[in-house]
This record gives sequence, C-alpha cells and structure tokens, in this order.
Amino acid sequence: MSVRIQAWGIIAAVLADTDPSGAAVRQRLSNSLDENPGVPERALLEYLLDTRRSDANTAETLESAREMRLTPEVPPKVAEQIDAIRSMSRISALLESQMLMTAFQPIYGLEEKSVVGVEALSRFVSDDGAAAELWFAEAAAVGLGANLEFAALGSAAAAAKSLPGNLFVSLNISPASCLDPRLPELFDHIDLPINRVVLEMTETVKDEEYPQFISAINPLRDRGLRIAVDDTHSGAGALSRMVHLRPDFLKLGRNVIGDVDKDGIQRALAACLVDFAEQIGTTLVAEGVETVGELKVLTELGISAGQGYLLGRPSVRPKDWASWNGRLDLDGLNRHFAGREQAGGGAGALGTGS
Repeated sequence: MSVRIQAWGIIAAVLADTDPSGAAVRQRLSNSLDENPGVPERALLEYLLDTRRSDANTAETLESAREMRLTPEVPPKVAEQIDAIRSMSRISALLESQMLMTAFQPIYGLEEKSVVGVEALSRFVSDDGAAAELWFAEAAAVGLGANLEFAALGSAAAAAKSLPGNLFVSLNISPASCLDPRLPELFDHIDLPINRVVLEMTETVKDEEYPQFISAINPLRDRGLRIAVDDTHSGAGALSRMVHLRPDFLKLGRNVIGDVDKDGIQRALAACLVDFAEQIGTTLVAEGVETVGELKVLTELGISAGQGYLLGRPSVRPKDWASWNGRLDLDGLNRHFAGREQAGGGAGALGTGS
C-alpha cells in the first residue's frame, strides 16, 4: 500500500469522528489539508509534527489531555497506520538526506597475515543514535527495506574508493534484494569493480525463492561477483543448498570458533568445517575472533581468513583503513594482551561480536 493511500485512510478516520471534544483536532488537520492540496501525506505529517510540538511530547501532558478529553482516543488500527506513516517519513527523510556512512572492518588472510578484504557496515547519522539493525528492520516493516539496502550499497561502493585496490569488499544484502532488478543495474553505475565485490547474505534464502535466487545471481557471478553465507542456519536442507550454491565464502561465527583453543568439541567442529570447505571449494572466514589463543588454533586448523575485534574494529576513518596495510604481528598481539592481563584488564575487554 502506498504512503498516499495510507495517509488518506488515516485522515478519513480522524475527520469521520463526531466527538465534539475532537473538533479542534479535526480543524487543524483540515487546515493542513488546505495548505497542502493533493499531497495528503505531507498534510498529515505536518499535522502530526504540529501536534507533537504543541503538547511538548511529554507523558504528563498526554495523560492530562486524556483526562480532560482534549485528545480523542485513537482506534488501534488508526494508531498502527500513524506509526507506519511516521516510519515511512523517517526512512524517506533518511534516504533523501543520505544520512548514512560506511564503516569498514578488516578481514585478514591468516596464512599471509595481511588484510585481504573488508566488510562494509552501515552507520546512520540520527538524532536518536538508533543502531543500524533497527533502521533496516523499520525500513523493511514499511516496505522500504530494499530502498535502504541499495542506498547503503551505493554509500559503501563510494567509500571503497579510498581502500587499496587489492582488497575485496563484502557488502551485506538480503536474498530478497538479490531478486530486485536494481541489483544488476547497480554494478553499471558504481566505480567499484564487480570482481572486488562479495555479497554477504543477511538471511537464509527461502526454499520457494531458491530457484529465482540462483537465476538472478548466477549471471552476476559469471561477471566476477562472489557471494558469502554464514553458518547460522544448520540442518541437512541448508547444507544441501550450500553444496549446490557453492558460495565463495562461508563465515563461521562465535558458535563455532568461540573458545576453539580450549574446547575440544569446538576444535573438532571447526576441523570438520575446514574439510567440508575444501571439498566444495569455499573459503572459510572466522568471524568474531577475540583472543590470541583462538587466532592461533584457527590458523593451525587451516581457516583461511579471520575477522574480529582482536584484528581490527570497524571504522569510518580512512586513516584507520590505511593502517591495515601492515602484516599481522602475532608476537606483538601476545605481548600486548599479556601486558593487559598483568595490569588486570584481560582479553575480555575486547567485547563480543565481529
């Protein structure tokens, strides 16, 4: 449903109310419509903003207004529509103002001990400091998920011009957006060569969409595009599809690599996945590497690449990206964290995540 249709539905519901206590509300909305002829979504947004300013957006004021019957009760369905149009307005404003940046996190080749690629992570310039996941979830909920994803892809491709040309760039994307006709067009309008791009799936491909996904992605892979999937979706069906898809990268999370240097079962699982990856021709990337011990064992097992706070945090600053040109110094990391543990800091200060 379009924003305009939803706006008309909300306006009609408000204006149809006959409660005398809501006369002033209806009059303000009617005036906003007169000032924005033919653009109901703008009229509704201005009315909502004016209402929000007038009552200072405090819980006490809203409660007093309800007690005095100055604010009519809004039906639940209308409230949901209002929330939806507010979300649409927020996401649309973000897209129009391009209020997003790209942070890159280094991915090290564990054998060569140097950076071989980066993962692009979206960072949003917002007053409320909302996390990227919340922005994408809100956009998806109101039908603007693909729009935001493609804006993020464009931002990342533009930022990647400041990276060394030998690094691959992993871009997060949902399987649904891989079916969008804008994806092949994207590679015709960005400066980042397609053979440097890795599309990292943020979700599992749905069974019913799998044939369409393969048909959409294979022509791009023929041009040099690579894809990455993660290990969060287990089961025989998922493994079967993975073998058929043959992703270029398989990313292993903390559920596999956590404490791999201390837990024999974790080590055995990681070793099995190394063999599995060799059989299907896939490169393994260990995500969320947090300790020197984990890094050493992962290297010994033959994991191809690693990513995590131990190796480098995400950064939006090109000067940080330039520092990733050096080789990984395992002895230096050992000395650094040994000193921190003696001082009482401990390796746990690195936190969790990638």
